[in-house]
Amino acid sequence: MLILVGSRKEAAEKVQKILTGWGCFIKTRLGLHDDVLENCTESGLIFLELTGDPEHMKEIEHKLNLVKSVDAKLISLNTDS
Repeated sequence: MLILVGSRKEAAEKVQKILTGWGCFIKTRLGLHDDVLENCTESGLIFLELTGDPEHMKEIEHKLNLVKSVDAKLISLNTDS
């Protein structure tokens, strides 16, 4: 899943609460944003590697998309040849 957070100051706490609540389905989490300290940007991108039932993954996506300035997309990649 990719999560674009447009306004980190407004949305970060809500996003964190959702991700904590669904933590058992998150295998890997990586958060990226430009700059640090006094130059910290308002937007950020979160990469999640999810595991478990696809319906739970869709529910996480839905809950995240209810947060203002958040755009979450469930991405499925298949390595089978």
